[in-house]
Amino acid sequence: MRLSTIHWQGNEQAAVVTARGLVPVAAINREHGKAWATNLFDLIGAGIHGELLAEAERTSTVVPPSEVRYGPLYRHPRKIWGIGLNYRDHAQDLSAPFPTEPASFMKGDHTIIGPGEAIVLPPQSERVTAEAEIGVIIGKTCRDVAEADVREVIAGYCLIIDMTAEDILQKNPRFLTRSKNFDTFFSFGPELITPDEVPDVLGLTVGTYNNGKLHRENQVRNMAFPPDYLVSFHSQVMTLYPGDIISTGTPGAAIINDGDVTECRIGGLGVLKNPVRARA
Repeated sequence: MRLSTIHWQGNEQAAVVTARGLVPVAAINREHGKAWATNLFDLIGAGIHGELLAEAERTSTVVPPSEVRYGPLYRHPRKIWGIGLNYRDHAQDLSAPFPTEPASFMKGDHTIIGPGEAIVLPPQSERVTAEAEIGVIIGKTCRDVAEADVREVIAGYCLIIDMTAEDILQKNPRFLTRSKNFDTFFSFGPELITPDEVPDVLGLTVGTYNNGKLHRENQVRNMAFPPDYLVSFHSQVMTLYPGDIISTGTPGAAIINDGDVTECRIGGLGVLKNPVRARA
């Protein structure tokens, strides 16, 4: 199943992606007497069931893809984990040593934007980079999850563009949190793709594009620490909750400037695109 958050009837609301178009969960509830959560964060917490897709398929209210305006999948996860230098080539870009265990950091929900929303370049930085990544969304409260059991606790995957004020980071590695946490520095969407739709996550290709041109791409199987390992590893550090996001690292970071359009493309999962502008 694929789920999105769309602007509909004045609100950001969860919708089911079907071959006919996007079906708002609120319309499913109204037509069929259901009580599904109408925002995606709460829907993840309640558990995503196949029945929802079946109900969507027989709902008359459909928003054509050409008329959809997407939001981020949700605005307020409990936490966002980012993973640095998870592909060897990206470590070489930054002249950084390749980590021997996950190099993780956290981001606040103030950084979140959705598809089509502007990435705003902060005046404190002269070199901001955009980084395409595949994200893992936690679906159940969990702790100490074995790597073999990870698919039982995730809600699905999504596309992410993560930003870094790279010149700030290169002054001192201890500035990582600041370099990652400017407003608008985390875009995710347009769809949450449930695990049954992604039988071979390691075979996916993640690409960072800028102004329609490929900057760098790589397969997930070439990560130092693949998605299932990252979930298991971080669940041993802390409890993970529904809606928590682990952004698994980028094959390459593209420098972005005012007027650019940057993209994450993942074969089989879709495209996430955001314009770039300088702060007025």
